[in-house]
Amino acid sequence: MEKKKIVKKKIPASKKIKKPVTSKKTGKAEITKNKAPLNVDKVLSKKITTLKNAGTVLIKDNSSKSTNGTKSFPIVGIGASAGGLEALEGFFVSMPSQSNIAIIVIQHLAPRYKSIMGSLLKKYTKMKIFEIKDGMKVDPNSIYLNPPDNDVAIMSGTLQLIEPLKSHALRLPIDSFFRSLSEDQGKMAIGIVLSGTGTDGTLGLKAIKSEGGMAMVQDEGQAKYDSMPRSAINTGLVDYILPVEKMPDELARYVKHPYIEKDAITGTTEQKYQNNVTKVLIQIRSKTGHDFSHYKQNTIRRRIERRMAVHQIDKISHYLDYIRENPLEVTTLYKDLLIGVTNFFRDPDAFDILEKEIISEILKTRKGDNIRVWVPGCATGEEAYSIAVIFAELIEKSQKHFNIQIFGTDIDEDAIEYARAAIYPESIAADISKERLKRFFVKEDSTYKVNKQIREMLVFATQSLIKDPPFSRLDLVSCRNVLIYMDSVLQKRILPVFHYTLNKDGYLFLGSSETIGEHSDLFSTMNSKWKIYKRQGELADRTIGYPITENVELSRELPVVEGRKYLKETNIYQMAEREILDKYAPPFVLINDKHEILYVNGKIHKYLLTPSGVPVFNILKMAHEDLRYKLTSVLHKLGNKQEAIVSRGLKVRDNGNFRTVDLTVKPFSPGKDTDGMIMVIFEEKEPPEKPAKRKTTSGRTRKEDPQITNMKQELKSAKEYLQATIEELETSNEELKSANEEMQSTNEELQSTNEELETSKEEQQSTNEELETVNSELQNKVSELSRANNDLNNLLASTDIATIFLDTKLSIVRFTPSLTKLFNVLPSDLNRHIGDITAKFNSDTLYQNAETVLNTLVQTEQEIQANDGSRYSVRILPYRTVENLIDGIVLTFVDITNVTKLRIKEQAFREYAENLVETVREPLVVLDSCLRVVSANRSFYQTFKVAVQETEGRFIYDLGNRQWNIPKLRKLLEEVLPEKKIINDFEVEHIFESIGEKTMILNARQVIREEEGRLILLAIEDVTERNKAEKEKIDEIKSVTVFPDKNPNPVLRVKRDGIIVYANNACEPLLSEWNTEVNNPIYEDLMQTVKNVLRSGKAKEIQVTAGSTIFSLQFVPVAGTDYVNVYGIKSTRK
Repeated sequence: MEKKKIVKKKIPASKKIKKPVTSKKTGKAEITKNKAPLNVDKVLSKKITTLKNAGTVLIKDNSSKSTNGTKSFPIVGIGASAGGLEALEGFFVSMPSQSNIAIIVIQHLAPRYKSIMGSLLKKYTKMKIFEIKDGMKVDPNSIYLNPPDNDVAIMSGTLQLIEPLKSHALRLPIDSFFRSLSEDQGKMAIGIVLSGTGTDGTLGLKAIKSEGGMAMVQDEGQAKYDSMPRSAINTGLVDYILPVEKMPDELARYVKHPYIEKDAITGTTEQKYQNNVTKVLIQIRSKTGHDFSHYKQNTIRRRIERRMAVHQIDKISHYLDYIRENPLEVTTLYKDLLIGVTNFFRDPDAFDILEKEIISEILKTRKGDNIRVWVPGCATGEEAYSIAVIFAELIEKSQKHFNIQIFGTDIDEDAIEYARAAIYPESIAADISKERLKRFFVKEDSTYKVNKQIREMLVFATQSLIKDPPFSRLDLVSCRNVLIYMDSVLQKRILPVFHYTLNKDGYLFLGSSETIGEHSDLFSTMNSKWKIYKRQGELADRTIGYPITENVELSRELPVVEGRKYLKETNIYQMAEREILDKYAPPFVLINDKHEILYVNGKIHKYLLTPSGVPVFNILKMAHEDLRYKLTSVLHKLGNKQEAIVSRGLKVRDNGNFRTVDLTVKPFSPGKDTDGMIMVIFEEKEPPEKPAKRKTTSGRTRKEDPQITNMKQELKSAKEYLQATIEELETSNEELKSANEEMQSTNEELQSTNEELETSKEEQQSTNEELETVNSELQNKVSELSRANNDLNNLLASTDIATIFLDTKLSIVRFTPSLTKLFNVLPSDLNRHIGDITAKFNSDTLYQNAETVLNTLVQTEQEIQANDGSRYSVRILPYRTVENLIDGIVLTFVDITNVTKLRIKEQAFREYAENLVETVREPLVVLDSCLRVVSANRSFYQTFKVAVQETEGRFIYDLGNRQWNIPKLRKLLEEVLPEKKIINDFEVEHIFESIGEKTMILNARQVIREEEGRLILLAIEDVTERNKAEKEKIDEIKSVTVFPDKNPNPVLRVKRDGIIVYANNACEPLLSEWNTEVNNPIYEDLMQTVKNVLRSGKAKEIQVTAGSTIFSLQFVPVAGTDYVNVYGIKSTRK
C-alpha cells in the first residue's frame, strides 16, 4: 500500500461534514524517564510501537491505555507562537473547567525567558495551571505550560524535559511534543495549532493523525499570524478549522463520542458490525477502485470509528447511510485510510547501515553505469530523496560516474505531484543536518527546495503495489513499513514480487517491524535489526499475476490440510495429462506480452535454438531463422486482432532437408491471473509427395518449382516482417518521445557547457590577435585603445545611471542602456541630434540648459519628473578631452524616486508627529543631551504659565525663575534615566511660584536620532486634583466604617453567593426596597456586581434608589475573604 501526500483540498460543506482529512503516518520515539533534563540522542534511541519511514499504509491500532488501572482521558496539545496569547485567552474563556481533559501548551520561548503566561491565563480559566517540571504526572482538568529552555516529551502520562539538539538548524518544540504525544496516547491524542509564524506543528499534526488522533486548527482569518495555521491546513489533515472560542464546544462533543470514551461496539452485534464495515469497504472500492479487504480489519475499524466521531455518529449503520448520501465522505474516508507521513532520514541508524554496508557495496561491485532503485509507497518523496542524497555523497567520494535512477511510486496522484515539486516546509531542518541542508537544498522563504542534482536522480509515478506490474532489474528496493498493515496472505504474495524485480544480489530494505517471513529461500539476512535483506536464488518458476489480491482467494478458502490433499490429487491428474501431452500433443510454448518464454511442452529444439552467450528467453531471439520473420509478423498481428492466427506450410531447414510446419499463435487466458499470455504451437506436417518428373521437349527436367515456391514464401515473410518492423518502430517512436523529455535536462547542461566553450573560444581568438600584432607599435596602441573601449562599454553597460554623451552639435556620441528609460533611443540613433529623439519627460528646459553649459562651461543640475512618475536628478557638465579641450557635454540622470518619496514621507511624518504632540492634553517637553529645551507643546505653556521665548533653548532647571530646579527632577534626568532609558510613573511634588503646589507624574524616554543625537521626551501629568479627590473619598469611606450599628449610613456585608450576612439599622430602606433581609440573597441586579468586585479585587461604586432617596453604594472587597462590604451614603447626584 502506498504512502499518502499532505495536500490541502477544498471540499464543499455538506451536513455535519468538517474539513477533509488526509491521514498520514509518523515515526515514533521512546522517551526514558529521568529526574534531570535528558539528552535527546539517548532518549530518542528506542521506539514505542514505532513504525518508521512509512509508506502509505493503514493506521495502526494504538489506543492509549492507562498504566495504573485508572480510566484514561484525552490529552490536548496546543501549539502557539506569535499572537498565541490572544488566541489562548479566547480559547480558555470558553473552556469548561471540568471536562476530563488535560491541556499541554507548547509555545516558542526564548532561552532563559521568564514566562508570565500562567498568571495571565488564570484570569480566564478555573483550571489548575502548572509549569512543567521533569517527571510531572499529567492529570485531567489541568493546564501545563512548557519551560523556555527545554523541549517537552510525554511517556506513560508523565512529562519529561529534554535538552534540544544544537546540531539541528531549527528548533521545533511543537512538532517534537506532538510526535511524542501521538506515540504515548494514540487515539486519545488531540493536537491544536494556533496563531504563529513558520511551519512548526505541521509534521506533529501528521503524527497525531497517523495514530488515530484528532487535529484542530485556528481559522486563518482570525489568527494574528496565519503562517502556522495555514501550513497545517494545507496538509489536508485537519478535522476542524474554527475560531478559538468555538473550539471547546467541538472538543467536548468529540471526547464524549464512544470512539474516545469506550472501545465497545455501539448499537449492534459483532457480526452485524463487521457486515456494515464490509459494506463501507465496498463503497470505497466502487468509488476509488482500491480494495481494502486484505488489510488488518482492526485498523480499518478504528479509522471508520474516528470518522464517526468527527461527524458525531454513534452507529455504524447510520454512518453507512451517511456515506451513501455523501459521496465526498467516501473520498475522505479513503484518504483517512492512507498514511503518507514520512521524514527525511527516518531511523538515522538504519540509514547509516544502508549507506555504509549496502549502497557503498552496490557502488563498488557495480560493473555498469546504471543503478536502479525502487521506493514503492514513496508518499511525498522524503525517503526517496534521502536515498538519493546518500548516493550523491558516496558517488562524489568514489570519483566515479554512475547513472542513478530512483523510482518513487504511490497510489495518490497528489502525493506524487508534491514529490515532483520537491518543495518542503522549513521544519524538515529537524531531520536533516545543516551540512546536507546547505548542500542539497535551496532555501526559499519558509520552505526548502531539493536542488537540481538530486531532483534529476528521481522519477515519480502513480502506481499501486498490489495492482500494477513492478519495475525490474533493480539494485535496491526500499519498502519500509508497508507490509505490516496487510494480512499475512497478501504479504506472502508481495515478497516474491520484490524477489522478481531485483537483480542478482540485489537488496531489500524493510521497516524495523517487518520480516520476510517464510521466504528465507528468496532472501538472506544482511542486518536483522534494521531488516535489510539480500536476494538469493533464481527467479521462481511461476507467473506473477496482477492484481495480487485476486490470487489470494483460494488460499483463504482452503484449510491447510485440505489444501495439501487437494494439491496431491491435482499432481496425479497433472502427471496423467503430462503423459498424454508428451506423446500426442504438438510442441508448444507459453509466452508473456514481452515475448518471454514461461512454459515449454514437447520437443521444441527443432524450432527454438539457444543462442550463445548470456541465456535469453525471448522467443524471437531463440526462433529458428526460417521462422523468425514470420513469427514476428504473426505476434504483431495478434496484438491488434487478439484472435488465433495460423500460418501453414512454413519451410524450416534441418540438416540440409526441409520440414513443413504449421505455426499457430493464439491468446491464452484460462484465468484472470494469466491475461496477456500467448500460446505458440509448432505442428509438423508430412511433406507432399513429389510429382513425377516430366521431361520437356528439350529433355530437361523441371526442377525450379519447389525452390521458387520457397523463395516466394520467404519473400512474403520478409515483407510481412518489414511491415511489422515499421509498425514497431512507430511504437518505439512514441516511447522515444517520453525519453526525449528526460533528455531535456541533459540538453540544458550541454547547452551551458557549449556556451562556456564558446566563451573560451572567443577568449582564445582575442589572445591570438594580440600575439599576431605584438611586433607592431601601432597595433599595440590599437589593442590598448580597444581594451579601454571595452572597459568603457562594460562600465557604461553595468552602471544603473543613465548617461548620454553629446558632441558640440548636441549629436549623440554614445549612451548607456539605462537611458532607454528616459528616451526612445536605439543603437542606430548614434550621430542624431538629441532634439530628434522623443523624451519620456518634458525636455524643453533640458535642451536649453545643455546649450548653456556648452557655451559657459559651467555645470548645472536640475530635477525632472518622467511620465511614469519617477524623478531624476539631471547633471550636465562639459566633456573634456585629455588635452583639456571641450568636445561636447555629458548628461547623467540619477534616479531619486525613492529618495524623494522618503523625503516626502519624512516631512509628512514630522508634521504628523508635531501635530500629535500638540494634541496631547498632558504637558510634553523635549530636551537635548545637555538638558536644554528643544520644544514643548501648548499644554506645557498653558499649565506652567511660561512663554515660548522664555523656554526653548534654555536649561530645564532655569525655567520660570529656576522654579524647575527640583532635586527629584535632577535625580531623574541625571542619574536614573541614563541607566534605565525608560522611566514610568515617577512622582514629583513641588511648589511653583506662579501655580502653587503640584503633584506630577513624570514619564521619560531616551530617543537616539542620527541628526540630533540623544533626545529626552518628558511627559508631565498633573495629578494634584485626582490625589486630593481620592484622599477625600478614602476619608469619607473610613468615616462610615466606624461603629456600623450607630452609623447613620447603610453598612452591609455580602458573601460571594449574594447572601447578606450583616446589615445595620440604616439599611432598612434598602432592604425594604429590595424585598429581602439578613441571611437572604441581596437584590438580584446587584449579584453580578458582588462577583465582579471579588474577581477583580477592586472597589466599585454604583447608585441605587430606595423610595425617593438616592444612595451611593461603595462595594469594597475584604482581602483574604469571600465577602464584600457595602457602604452607602445618601447622594444628591443622579
